[in-house]
Amino acid sequence: MAFVQKPQVYKSAINTVELGAGDRKIALGGATVYPLYSFDAPIENAPKIGVEISDLGLEGAPKAMLDYYGDCKTIAEVAKKAAAMPGADFVCLRFDGAEPGEGERTVEDCVKIAKEVAAAIDIPLVIAGCKNSQKDAQIFEKVAEALTGRNVLFLSAKEENHKTVGASVGLAYSQKVGAESSVDINLAKQLNVLLTQLGVAKENIIMNLGSAAAGYGFEYVASTIERVKLAALAQGDAMLQMPVVTPVASETWSVKEALISEDDMPEWGNQEQRGIQMEIVTAAACLAAGSDAVILKHPASVATISAMVAALM
Repeated sequence: MAFVQKPQVYKSAINTVELGAGDRKIALGGATVYPLYSFDAPIENAPKIGVEISDLGLEGAPKAMLDYYGDCKTIAEVAKKAAAMPGADFVCLRFDGAEPGEGERTVEDCVKIAKEVAAAIDIPLVIAGCKNSQKDAQIFEKVAEALTGRNVLFLSAKEENHKTVGASVGLAYSQKVGAESSVDINLAKQLNVLLTQLGVAKENIIMNLGSAAAGYGFEYVASTIERVKLAALAQGDAMLQMPVVTPVASETWSVKEALISEDDMPEWGNQEQRGIQMEIVTAAACLAAGSDAVILKHPASVATISAMVAALM
């Protein structure tokens, strides 16, 4: 008996959210089928890839990235080189230097850097904070104001600061709000409900469901993303139909496989290749689970994941 394919196409869809402005803007979401199931129906918007840079420039960057950025001296030069990386759809600026402590970067400094980065690139920009909720809320408000009209995504609004971030980023300055929860479908839905009750449109919300490197509790991340997509499409849950962005780089380049030198662990092989492999494997698994975008660092990882997405679309 010949095989007869029975497409699984759903009446519900993932919300379409646009980032950036002008000719280089991108759209996330819009799918009516499970992740990468292009054999069931055309997928309106292919998953996107972001390149993460730090406000610290190349300070503390993995050696694996230094060759690509070469003689870049300023954050604007780094941003421009990141935007030119083959396969890159957007740039993610993370404010590592703003974390509270000795020598922390001020909010005013962050605004200045964000404006320099925005001026240097012509693709969409994502702003990630320093992981301190109070400081992030302050940074996001001022940067959102400074970049009015650029349609920037801010990662992330959390339970403890969602009112401040949602009101400033999403309402006052009409930017996109990233809702970050801790690998829990119920917490993700609750945060989306709170943001919409605040007045932020569903079409202006993107979810960051949490992240981890492959092998480091990653099964919880993958299963959570899968459950969110199942609820959004098969059950039509409007509070879980926001696109998903997963920051992969910050997790994969901080685990021992990427950090331990070849001198210390020669049996593990080339250190740079280990980091690249960890980033690729994690990103591919996130996309298969349902991420609409992943954020990476290494040009080899970006090129590989970009080629994978193109082949599957």
